[in-house]
Amino acid sequence: MAMATDDFFRARLDGMVDPRHPLAVLGRRMPWSQIEASLAPLFARKARMGKSREDADMFGPTLVVAAGGVSRAGRPRLPIRLMVALLYLKHAFNESDESVVERWSENVVWQLFSGMEYYQSKLPCDATQLGRFRRVLGEAGVEQLLKTTIEAAVAMKAVKPVELERVTVDTTVQEKAIAHPTDSRLLEVARAKIARLAKRAGLKLKMTHEREGQSLRRRAGGYAHAKQFKR
Repeated sequence: MAMATDDFFRARLDGMVDPRHPLAVLGRRMPWSQIEASLAPLFARKARMGKSREDADMFGPTLVVAAGGVSRAGRPRLPIRLMVALLYLKHAFNESDESVVERWSENVVWQLFSGMEYYQSKLPCDATQLGRFRRVLGEAGVEQLLKTTIEAAVAMKAVKPVELERVTVDTTVQEKAIAHPTDSRLLEVARAKIARLAKRAGLKLKMTHEREGQSLRRRAGGYAHAKQFKR
């Protein structure tokens, strides 16, 4: 009698990864069903009100509602566990949205942690989908994920409850001095580069407009701050 099997032609991840690996252990101890149940309402398809219109049948005119209810159009959403795992891996390993999906397709441990049964070499999703997932998740969803992760760490005895009684906040972080690419700044940068290239090429310019360029840039910044854009 033939025995049922999942798939002869693909390698199972649980046979490729050391079960003692920290991510493998965490993947087994995380309450994924609880996380999915708490986040599912945020990603459920919303019912539409629809539009009322008059129709006629053999019994006379009737009022029907068109385009109402839950739409089944579009492709299904990706598994919540997969998206949550990608967010966790992104922050745990300091990756960007693009790099985390690329590394995921090459890392069997990450795929096992995300709930996959078989190895797959393709990307789990497009990098832009992580950004949309975070926006839908919102602040409340992130707090729920943090709470669940801390509870799992306490249950695994990786963190002692006494260590969570006190929070240390670093107040020395300062904002970066970011130079925004405004039109006036870009024009001044272009002027300075042209003057520098001309000097390097041995061309003697009659005027470089260095002082005038800096003055105009300061005036343009003042006008923009005062919302006098026409000036």
